[in-house]
Amino acid sequence: MAVRSLIRYSKPAAAESAIIFVRVAVGFVFASEGIQKFLFPDALGVGRFIKIGIPAPEVMAPFVGVVEIVFGLMILIGLFTRLASIPLIINISTAIATTKFPFLAEHGFWAAAHESRVDLSMLLCLIFLLISGPGKWSLDRKMAGQSS
Repeated sequence: MAVRSLIRYSKPAAAESAIIFVRVAVGFVFASEGIQKFLFPDALGVGRFIKIGIPAPEVMAPFVGVVEIVFGLMILIGLFTRLASIPLIINISTAIATTKFPFLAEHGFWAAAHESRVDLSMLLCLIFLLISGPGKWSLDRKMAGQSS
């Protein structure tokens, strides 16, 4: 009986409740990466942006850090989730284009697939949140006046 419950189609209410796991993963990763751009500027902030050739790195690194912190936290708590996913989709797409495509050209598919696994996962999770919304346990739901 337990195995059958694992393989059968889950009810939409269960899926709606499970969205929180995607939000927590995405929100935590982006917020923590944004904070680290300020904690470790040489490795992950301005220094990294200089290394990969981002224009105006002394402006762009703190800007990107703030974007990751603010919108990551918004996704984490489920506040304007669909709207918050858009700047992060732009952010992660830029990161993939500036770091993973050059890596692919230099090291080949399998090394790039390994190197880009988190970025691609974050991109797909953000697209999922853009489509699905914040789920049952979110401030968006509370503000809409819907009970959890």
